[in-house]
Amino acid sequence: MWLKPEEVLLKNALKLWVTQKSSCYFILQRRRGHGEGGGRLTGRLVGALDAVLDSNARVAPFRILLQVPGSQVYSPIACGELLSGSDVYWAIATGATLEEINQHWDWLEQNLLHTLSVFDNKDDIASFVKGKVKALIAEETSSRLAEQEEEPEKFRDALVKFEARFNFPEAEKLVTYYSCCCWKGRVPRQGWLYLSINHLCFYSFFLGKELKLVVPWVDIQKLERTSNVFLTDTIRITTQNKERDFSMFLNLDEVFKIMEQLADVTLRRLLDNEVFDLDPGLQEPSQITKRDLEARAQNEFFRAFFRLPRREKLHAVLDCSLWTPFSRCHTVGRMFTSDRYICFASKEDGCCNVILPLREVVSIEKMEDTSLLPNPIIVSIRSKMAFQFIELKDRDNLVESLLMRLKQVHANHPVHYDTSRDEDMTSPVFHSTSLCSDHKFGDLEMVSSQNSEESEKEKNPQLHPEALIPVLQQSGSQSPDSRMSREQIKISLWNDHFVEYGRTVCMFRTEKIRKLVAMGIPESLRGKLWLLFSDAVTDLASHPGYYGNLVEESMGKCCLVTEEIERDLHRSLPEHPAFQNETGIAALRRVLTAYAHRNPKIGYCQSMNILTSVLLLYAKEEEAFWLLVAVCERMLPDYFNHRVIGAQVDQSVFEELIKEHLPELAEHMNDLSALASISLSWFLTLFLSIMPLESAVSVVDCFFYDGIKAIFQLGLAVLEANAQGLCSSKDDGQALMVLSRFLDHIKNEDSPGPPVGSHHAFFSDDQEPYPVTDIADLIRDSYEKFGDQSVEQIEHLRCKHRIRVLQGHEDTTKQNVLRVVIPEVSILPEDLEELYDLFKREHMMSCYWEQPRPMVPRHDPSRPYAEQYRIDARQFAHLFQLVSPWTCGAHTEILAERTFRLLDDNMDHLIEFKSFVSCLDVMYNGEMNEKIKLLYRLHIPPALTENDRDSQSPLKNPLLSTSRPLVFGKSNGDAIDYQKQLKQMIKDLTKDKDKTEKELPKMSQREFIQFCKTLYTMFHEDPEENDLYQAIATVTTLLLQIGEVGQRSSSSGSCSQECGEELRASALSPEQDSVFADNNPGKITQDPQTFPQEAEGDWTVSLEHILASLLTEQSLVNFFEKPLDIKSKLENAKINQYSLKTFEMSRPSQPEFQLSNL
Repeated sequence: MWLKPEEVLLKNALKLWVTQKSSCYFILQRRRGHGEGGGRLTGRLVGALDAVLDSNARVAPFRILLQVPGSQVYSPIACGELLSGSDVYWAIATGATLEEINQHWDWLEQNLLHTLSVFDNKDDIASFVKGKVKALIAEETSSRLAEQEEEPEKFRDALVKFEARFNFPEAEKLVTYYSCCCWKGRVPRQGWLYLSINHLCFYSFFLGKELKLVVPWVDIQKLERTSNVFLTDTIRITTQNKERDFSMFLNLDEVFKIMEQLADVTLRRLLDNEVFDLDPGLQEPSQITKRDLEARAQNEFFRAFFRLPRREKLHAVLDCSLWTPFSRCHTVGRMFTSDRYICFASKEDGCCNVILPLREVVSIEKMEDTSLLPNPIIVSIRSKMAFQFIELKDRDNLVESLLMRLKQVHANHPVHYDTSRDEDMTSPVFHSTSLCSDHKFGDLEMVSSQNSEESEKEKNPQLHPEALIPVLQQSGSQSPDSRMSREQIKISLWNDHFVEYGRTVCMFRTEKIRKLVAMGIPESLRGKLWLLFSDAVTDLASHPGYYGNLVEESMGKCCLVTEEIERDLHRSLPEHPAFQNETGIAALRRVLTAYAHRNPKIGYCQSMNILTSVLLLYAKEEEAFWLLVAVCERMLPDYFNHRVIGAQVDQSVFEELIKEHLPELAEHMNDLSALASISLSWFLTLFLSIMPLESAVSVVDCFFYDGIKAIFQLGLAVLEANAQGLCSSKDDGQALMVLSRFLDHIKNEDSPGPPVGSHHAFFSDDQEPYPVTDIADLIRDSYEKFGDQSVEQIEHLRCKHRIRVLQGHEDTTKQNVLRVVIPEVSILPEDLEELYDLFKREHMMSCYWEQPRPMVPRHDPSRPYAEQYRIDARQFAHLFQLVSPWTCGAHTEILAERTFRLLDDNMDHLIEFKSFVSCLDVMYNGEMNEKIKLLYRLHIPPALTENDRDSQSPLKNPLLSTSRPLVFGKSNGDAIDYQKQLKQMIKDLTKDKDKTEKELPKMSQREFIQFCKTLYTMFHEDPEENDLYQAIATVTTLLLQIGEVGQRSSSSGSCSQECGEELRASALSPEQDSVFADNNPGKITQDPQTFPQEAEGDWTVSLEHILASLLTEQSLVNFFEKPLDIKSKLENAKINQYSLKTFEMSRPSQPEFQLSNL
């Protein structure tokens, strides 16, 4: 590649370089040790030096230098001889191979050498050449590479090394690279780690030994930071069979985060594309850069921390301070700005957080800059509050961008409320069951005025206008006065809090509000505060009429999802009065059906009905819908899908938290998977299905405020409270009983409503009453003992364990497929595993480097196990060439094409693993008749088509003519007359024909020619090649005679008589003893026109004829019955699968298989 010209001290370089070519202005040099014998000491020392210092010359062992004769700076050099003067030259090009550097040398000679001779001023030569080389670099370098790194020249150099060392296709883009050591036992190998979009690669060249390591991200089962006896911090990569440790990074934290991001993105893109949506910047893998991954990590943290929609894109993160009136000071933290939000998080975790949806913002203004208030801005919101931010860098650009997005948000989502109904914010905020009489309370009541609300109800009269619990309380009995008084106390505390900290979604979120939530939200405020904490209120306000339209579109439609919903409707809180009548059931049906219509990727999953039932108790129907959207799409990502990946990931995270916080329990219960299985319902239903409802809603309160962190810490508190009982339990069943009994006796003493029936009333045989636990005490303990987990830590653990969970699903898929296939084939199970890995890798390589084709779907985890990985004709051809024992040289690709057509029963241009293995099993382990039958089927339709690439051309080495004798000379002089055998064979085949199996169609002459050609190519380079050619020539002549006999007998109506006559007429003297007159046994000297083309349509031969004829030659029998070793093929395939794919992709594009004829 061309280099930005840089000075080189040639005097010292002569010890490391050897001049290969030189001219008046240029020198081509080779790195000493490259191309020399591996044992030479100088080569080994130079290689070791390059590996440690990362010299450009090590990876690019050739270079071109610029010299200017007679200039003031440069001195002449010719033929490698250094003359007097300065030893400074300019390096302008490097090359990994001699061919590459020669291309640059030829370009210089053809385009520059003659031009330079016309310069009078020799000093101008250097300037001209350097300018020309820089122009070439600018032309070659794309804008993406220029933005890829802060130092694009170094990255460009690393990219050339990466491409030269690993020879990947162009689509395999390098993301970043690092210097490090790879440990091999106790020996470190210094080298370079290359992280590309699909692979982790390592290269080392030290003391003459080269090490290349390529690990696809999809093969990584564990990625972790560990310590060993030599180093305190290493990165360990675990695959199915090996562990690799990497260390000695300059910035290990950065490296690990990038590796974690790449592994997560690639695994989810390729293995979890059922519900995974990439950020727009990562949609095209070939365009992923290090900066994109860092931005994705920031986006993920931002969305998880503030629990914002997935589509929200972070624009800027700025250090600043926010005026907090409750503490009467400025709080130091960071501002986050995105498409539709301005957020603030204090440096001290939990001190103060603020979420400002831009649709709530009225104005953003710059204030006068003073020494006390440097660079301030004021953000005013609709509820007459203002937020003052100071110490903002680049304030002007920030305000300009915020105003632009504010204008866009207001244009897209106009505000729906009546400003004439504004009330003073200091007025009482609670009346009856409503949170606030102020209609502007975060747009809580609805998003429109009273008139628009009434018109909305008229438009959708079927929607239930109120939460279900207030309706029940109005018509039912009231709770005891003591409980109601405690409820009023809570309401008063919340009232005071709203006055001081704000009452809308833009409130100051501090530790004080967390304590109020832990005490339990008042019944009358619960639904509204859930809307605020989850920010579902913003979605509700931004989409007026959306839910009503969904209900109209979805109701009345019948499909599998609606059937599942109907089945579970009456299982949703059946003990609660609200769902013992059609009102509650109908509302639940509408919400679930509408959500399934909105998000068909999720549709409906079990446990959604329980969660939605509880939401409907405390929120209006439309509010419950948007709460469900917030839970399924933001707060519990990937929970509600076909494989509940999100829940399994959190279970795995929970296991690690148990080991960290409850080590004694983890030590006693060696297998924590039992606890994980028990806790699955905790995560899926937020404890609603395993705890009394009046207690479980307090858990939901904490969940809406703190997210999944609340469920983790509460689960740990439950296990700690039962640690003694769990440690004494003898099996999983006893552990389940311990936990179930504890959870069943968790009560909520402050609940104003009547208790709802217990789910676990089967523990009635207790001799003593089981102690009751107050939910408020349990939640308080969970915050005090286990509340130190940050959002960043949880997201890191999720990323780490998602790899393990996805690979666990891959292992399950593999085992299920093998369990089905193993009984049906004779290939050993360990060899089947290797074949499955090759099959899957072939599919993956196409996903890496090829554009998706409509007929080749990506991995689909929602399909049955056997159909999750399928390959097309091109992928099958690669595998066939690697593992098939029937390799036929250039004819192999044609045979693979025909085999694919044969296996593609349903004509969808795809085959699955079972079909692939069944075919290989016949080739390796089948009886001779099975192998011949397979070959026969490969040369008749549908495998052989009219447009077959090879069937239209005549044979290069024509087959035997039927005019040849049926008598062949043998080495011992004995002659065998086949005429009697032929007659007897026809009679026997007629009698012994198998009637139980479907008869295969007879083979035409064109098809028979192709059949014979395949046999000839199969025998090439066989140890018994000569005997096999002689035998197949004999059999071919015999079969041609059989075909002609059948052809003539069908036309004359007389078979036996003409058969004998023809055979006698065609017999010649025994002196003509061989059909192979040439010394080359594979060369047939007959005229290709000897085949009677005009009668080809009537010429046929059957499978029975072919099989019986082949059985007459022992060498052919030996060839098809000899044992074949599949293990050596598999080992060779594992080594060459990548190289074959890269070689195929580096060739000019070949025409596709003619799949239209399949």
